[in-house]
Parts: sequence; structure tokens; C-alpha cells
Amino acid sequence: MDAAPLVGGVADAVFHHAREDPHRVALGRKDAEGGWHDVSSGQFRDEVLALAKGLISQGVRFGDRVALISRTRYEWTLFDFAIWTVGAQSVPIYPTSSAEQVLWILHHAEVSACVVEHEDHAMTIGSVISRLPLLKRLWQLDAGAVDQLFAAGIHINDEVVHRHRRAVTPDSTATVIYTSGTTATPRGCVITHANLMFESDTLAARWAPLLRSRSGSTPATLLFLPLAHVFGRMVQVAAIRNRVRLGHQSTLRTGELLPDLAAFRPTFFLAVPYVLENIFQSARRRAETEGRAGQFDRSVEVAVRYAEALEHRAFGLGPGPAAGLRVQHQFFEKAVYARLRAAMGGRVRYAMSGGSGMDRQLALFFAGAGVAVYEGYGLTESTAAATGNPPGRPRYGTVGQPLPGTTVHIAADGEVWLHGPHVFAGYLHDRKATDTVLHEGWLATGDIGSLDEHGYLTITGRKKEILVTSSGKSVCPVALEERVRAHPLVSQCILVGNDRPYIAALVTLDQEAVDHWLRMQRRKPLTPSQLVRDSELETEIRRSVVAANSLVSQAESIRTFRILAHPFTEEQGLVTPTLKLKRKAIEEAYAAEVAALYR
Repeated sequence: MDAAPLVGGVADAVFHHAREDPHRVALGRKDAEGGWHDVSSGQFRDEVLALAKGLISQGVRFGDRVALISRTRYEWTLFDFAIWTVGAQSVPIYPTSSAEQVLWILHHAEVSACVVEHEDHAMTIGSVISRLPLLKRLWQLDAGAVDQLFAAGIHINDEVVHRHRRAVTPDSTATVIYTSGTTATPRGCVITHANLMFESDTLAARWAPLLRSRSGSTPATLLFLPLAHVFGRMVQVAAIRNRVRLGHQSTLRTGELLPDLAAFRPTFFLAVPYVLENIFQSARRRAETEGRAGQFDRSVEVAVRYAEALEHRAFGLGPGPAAGLRVQHQFFEKAVYARLRAAMGGRVRYAMSGGSGMDRQLALFFAGAGVAVYEGYGLTESTAAATGNPPGRPRYGTVGQPLPGTTVHIAADGEVWLHGPHVFAGYLHDRKATDTVLHEGWLATGDIGSLDEHGYLTITGRKKEILVTSSGKSVCPVALEERVRAHPLVSQCILVGNDRPYIAALVTLDQEAVDHWLRMQRRKPLTPSQLVRDSELETEIRRSVVAANSLVSQAESIRTFRILAHPFTEEQGLVTPTLKLKRKAIEEAYAAEVAALYR
């Protein structure tokens, strides 16, 4: 697919699939006891139809905006498709948003109805309701909202709903997704039905192997990304439209995610690098606890070499893995790699990664361990992915080639520009901001990147995040930060140095990893204030800084760093809901610590 669809809307697929095969398993739904139950395409169609009737009975009309505030769960997908069925527009809001953030989005988007997950969200709405004269309806999922709307719409004729659905065209607005706002007030990205359909169907066509199960059983994916983010929404739409069994999980925390991966048994999943890093570190900590750390580390080295040899063969740079390497790989397949895959349900063979850059060595390890990770790149304004590594020919460390129908251009200053049917319609109520990023259909992304001789894109940083030292040296912080963060004890790293004599870093710790490290050294637990002064820990972190500095010249290197007692959190306003660091906010919050780095 390389052009926008000519007719219909996102929700049509729900009704088409149910008509063609009403008994096909479409979704998996988790009950209160943690068990998974199949939902057929016919059952899902009936629930979407019943909910759409309920929305109409409560005054939701074509073109109205309905906000959704919830973690990732089955009901979100149900509401999304019901809203699209009646021609309304969904406005996702992160469940961790503050009252002022919720107020801004509800007011700016002129939302007339809102769905919240639980009482805390309802109370947040209640605290600002006096300033929202257009908000007329509020439904709470944990208070029976779905059943209430089912009952309210029972008298509505099915044909009323279908008239609304048939009125939806590809250029109709499907959703308004607000950017996470690392540097400015969030802006509402207007995403059309055509944007979503082109994006999801193009990805499904390009990565067709992900949708085919080796055993012939139903392809399945467990969605644990936040549905308030464009990446999660795209996964949801792609799964429903392309007959992939879809399950929901509400947290990225490894301790809760791994049991659901094991129980749901997806054939592939889509993640941010943070999740894959945590799965890897969890596996290594388990191996170290069992006295197998040496074996695990050797298996990592073999997996990386094996995947790299396959990569070289794909690009005509080598014959592939040598006989000795294949023997070693086969040994570790039984001893290590199969165990890792079993922890993810046993059927996973593919994953897609986006949202931020992924370490090349980590991607090579997973590929060598039997889980090919295809890294991609995109923005909210491009309806998620614009590029991605193709099946069978990934270049690890890059974000792949343009999707079919997409064109990537590198401007004179290194900025990445995108063109294609997935590029958004503009920012809601903000023509000036729209005109700054859209130029005759081209989207100026604000990201700096380069294209290699094979057309693979590498992202090196953000234009607004380039650090310029007092000597005039320009430094892109992303690659250095990612290399420091690759150390298992490091949680976050942010570089500073604008208008200062050299580059320095603030580093936070992964508490679970630190606790494990102390146990393995037979040391007592340390308080946060003790950790930041611990000489052995400082030595460990210094190793990661030295490794990062090997990537750059001395003028660009990290000269000094400080370990912080506590991580940067969303509650402090220092990271976005998708875990991106808010640089300006962090530098302001830690002004004293930054100043101390230059004394």
C-alpha cells in the first residue's frame, strides 16, 4: 500500500471482519483473576455497535470530540472503535496527567464528553469542571460505564449507527493526539482516518512475516504501550484491521509485564527500547543469581557475533556465520536463548521498537537469540512510523528505510523531512505552528539525521537539543547519553554544557539493578544518600562514561558527572509519559548540581 485509502473509515474493518468470519478470535481479554478469554470478531462487532448506540443516545454526534483517560485496557479499544463508528473524534489523555494538563486539553479540544478509568480521574475532572462549559458527559469505566451505555442505547436502531459510519470519509478527523510537550505547551495533532488506515495497513504489508505464525495459529500481539501515545494507537488499529489477536496490559514494568507475556503468548510485540532493555537486564540478573553469569555473558557475545554475521551476509559483506560460531550458537540456543523466549511466552520471534533510539548491541543480541527487533522512526505528526528496518535485511543501529509511499529528505542543516499519506493534517486551532512544520506537504521533524548508501536512516539528535559549549563546539547528546545508559546500573543520563566550558552529565540509578549488584557483592543495602557517595559505585558508572567517550573527540567528551540520589519522574514534571527527558525542566530543577559540575 503506497497511497491513502479512497473510501471509508477505520471502524469499517470491525464490521467487515465480523461479516466474513464472526467466529474468528479477534481479541484476548483479561479477567479480574488474571485469566485470558477469547473475544470473537462477531462479539467485538456487537459490543462496538451497542456502545455506539449508547453514545448516540447520550448526545454524541458526528464530529464531536470525546476524551479518553485510562491505562491500556480492552475498554479503551472498544470505546475508540465505537467513537469512530459514529463519526466522532477521540482525544486520548495520559492517565498520569495533572489537573492543569487535563484542563488544557479538554478546553483546547472543545471536548463534549469524557471517559475516565477510575474515581481519581473523575475527581481530577471534577476539580476543573467549572472551567469546562462544553463538557456535558462523564463516564467512568470502573463504575460500569460500558454496561450503562449498552443499556442507554438499546432503543436505537442499528441503521442509525450505520448511517453515521457510512458518512465517515478518509479525510474525516479520527483523533486529536496531544504531543507530550518536552519543550513547550502540548499541541493537538489532527490525525485523519486516512492517516491511520494508511499507516497501519502499510506496516502490516511491509512486515507481513510478523503476522504469520509458524504453527499456523492466530498471530497475536500484547499491547502494553500507552494508548494515549500515537505508537500504541497505531498498534491497536493495525491489529484490529489486519486480523491479529490483540491483548492489553497496563504497565511497562518488567515484573508485571513478563507474566502476561508468558500467559498471553504473543507471536510478536511492539515496544520502546526501555522494555527490551529491562527484559535483557532481568534475564541477566536471574542468570547471575543462579550462578550462570559467565555463561550468559558468553551467550550474549555469541548472539551478537551471530546476528552481525547474518547482517553482513544480507548486505553482501560476508558469508554468514562460520561453522564454529554456528555450533556455539546452537549450544546457547538450548542453554540460554530458548529460556529467554520462554519468559516472553515462547512464541515471540519478532518485535518492533520505536519511540527512542535502541542500542545496536542490544538489537544484535535479541536477533541472535531468536527475536528479530525491527527498529523504526516516526512522530505523532507522522502517525507513528515513517521508516522501519525491513524483514530479512535490518541494519542494526539505524531506524530503517522509508515505508512504501513515504519519502525522506535530509535538509541542508541535517533536519529530517518526511512526505507521505501518514503526515498529519495540522495542529488543532494553531495555523502558525502548523505552518512552521508543514511545507507543501513536507513535515519538518526537528530531528537531525542522515541516509546511508542503502537508504537507511540514522537519527543523531534533535535540533533544539544540540549543546554548544562556550568554545563554540556543537555536541549532539543523544548517542553519548544512550551509551552511558547502556550500563545496567544506570537508569537515566542527561548531558549539560550549553555555554559552558565542557560537557558534563547527570546520572540516575536503576534501584533494582543496584540492589542486585550490592547483593552479589555481599554488601549491605545503602540509602540513596550513601549510594551517591559510594566509591565502588562511582567507579562502575565511570566505566560507562569512558565507553561513551570512545564515540567522540576529546572536545565532545563527558569531562565529569554526578550521580543523583533519585530518578527523574513524571510526577516531578521532569519526564514525559513516554519517558522522554524534559531537558530544560531538569536543568532548572537541578541547577545547583549542574553548577557544582563546573566549580
